[in-house]
Amino acid sequence: MPGALEKYSCWLPRHRKSVGLARQLFGDFIAERMSGEPYLSDGELVLSELVTNAVMHAATPPGRLIYIQFELSSDVLRIEVHDADPTHPTLQPAAECDEAGRGLLLVSQLSTSWGCYPRESGIGKAVWALVGGAR
Repeated sequence: MPGALEKYSCWLPRHRKSVGLARQLFGDFIAERMSGEPYLSDGELVLSELVTNAVMHAATPPGRLIYIQFELSSDVLRIEVHDADPTHPTLQPAAECDEAGRGLLLVSQLSTSWGCYPRESGIGKAVWALVGGAR
């Protein structure tokens, strides 16, 4: 990413507790950057939804990890979450009474753009979102 200031990445277990851990790591990452505070709220929610999708919906063999990455430039935050399932996520409509199913809708509303691409290793995908800049 041109003009990148800072980047952080790590592997996490594919477990429900990893959603909270990812938020904590993201909060620490943002807190250490003077220009990061405007990205905290939306970035944390986008990250939470992407990690939740990787944990709850990715069809992967036991023991596979997920990979998270944050990259902050002067005007945008890029968030990526990788998992071992090659199936690309799709935005699905949710009924008012549904208790789940709105994660990608939130991602699409809180980010300037988002998408998915196959991982270079050939195993799985990476889902990314850009937070900040012009919507």
